[in-house]
Parts: sequence; structure tokens; C-alpha cells
Amino acid sequence: TLSERILFYTGKIHEIHEVRGKDGVGAIMDSMDLEREKGITIQSAATYAMWGDYNINLIDTPGHVDFTIEVERALRVLDGAILVLCSVSGVQSQSITVDRQMKRYKVPRIAFINKMDRSGANYDRVAAQLKEKLGHHAVKLQYPIGAEDRFQGLIDLLSMKAFYFDGENGEHIREEAIPADMLDEAKLRRDEMIEGIANVDDELGEAFLMDPASISEEQLRAAVRRATIALKITPVMCGS
Repeated sequence: TLSERILFYTGKIHEIHEVRGKDGVGAIMDSMDLEREKGITIQSAATYAMWGDYNINLIDTPGHVDFTIEVERALRVLDGAILVLCSVSGVQSQSITVDRQMKRYKVPRIAFINKMDRSGANYDRVAAQLKEKLGHHAVKLQYPIGAEDRFQGLIDLLSMKAFYFDGENGEHIREEAIPADMLDEAKLRRDEMIEGIANVDDELGEAFLMDPASISEEQLRAAVRRATIALKITPVMCGS
């Protein structure tokens, strides 16, 4: 489902088909008939997409515990992984298995908290579970605007802008100023994020001690990249 969205928003495919969809087409990354029928990935599939100037090579691995060996094969060659978590059920047993594999192969990862529009969605609780259950140093780079049926968009704490996704499939990205009633909370969370990165990144730590207010977005992005690749932090993002 996630790779289908990545391919759609990067313009690689022109319509979204659901896994086990009613139209019988199925997700593009599930090429075997059995995968389409059951709605699960059995063998890893690879493709690529362009996002701006970046060429992203994407490997869609199985999520089901019976096909764990396929995940192992893919992890050996990856530069990084996206750990997809549900905003309602949080860290599940399969998340723990895959996380253990990623640690064994020293794969840097981003955590993406999905299904923010479902009832019972709780971004902060799942981010806390990353720390409690998986022992990650989780740093939240985004802050959701609302949750459950009131989920509207997200605040990017690096650029301090609000993003909304309009259109039938959210393909029109609207960038706006942060809503006034959320500005104070966003500033608090930005400080928390900077502190979280500064704790493990010497370069940002020095800038933080000298003058936290003067830290630029470029400095932050570079620090997030360094700390993520060095396996010192897990950046946390969200969406639906």
C-alpha cells in the first residue's frame, strides 16, 4: 500500500489501486496472482521513482512472518528502511521481528506512523512505544494537525510550515503558515526535536549550546541525516 502511494505521488503510475481492491487490479508491486488474491506480499519486488532530483530505489518486502527470509535478503543491500507503524495498534510483534533484523544488518530507518485518520489514532503514544519496546532514540520531525476524523494535515517542525493535502487523493500539496492556535505547541516540539538531535550529534550540540535560536533549517537537515545514518536517531513522521 505504501509503495503504491510512493509510485503515485512521484508520478510513476497514474492511479492508485488498493491491495485486494474491488476492481481486481491489485497493487502494482504485487506481481504474482497469489499475492493479488490474498492481498499480501510474498516475494520482494524492486522499482524506482524520481522525487525532485532524487532517484529512489524501492524494495517492497513481505510483512508476513512466514516470509521473513525475503526481508533478510533485502536488508543486506539496503541503504535505509521505512518502518511503517499503525497509529492505533502501535508497535506489533512483527514490528519487533523486522526491527531486530534491521539492527542486525545495521540499516538506518525512518519510522512512519500511518492511519492517522483512524479512530483511536495516537501519534505521541506510538512514538513513545518506539523508545519503550524497541529501544530507539525517536525524534519527531512532524506534528499532526488533528487526529482521527479531524486529521487535516501536518506541521513540518524543520521548516515550521503547515502542509495540507487537497484533491481526491491528496495529490495537491498546500503549504501554509502554522495555525495560530497550534504555534506555541509547534515551537515547544521544535525545541524538543532540536534537543533530541543535539544530544547525539556533536556538531549540532555545539551550535545548540552557543545559541539554540540561531540554528538554521540547513543545519538541522544535515544533523538529522548524519544522526540517522549513524543509527543514533530514528526520525518519526506521520500521515494517512
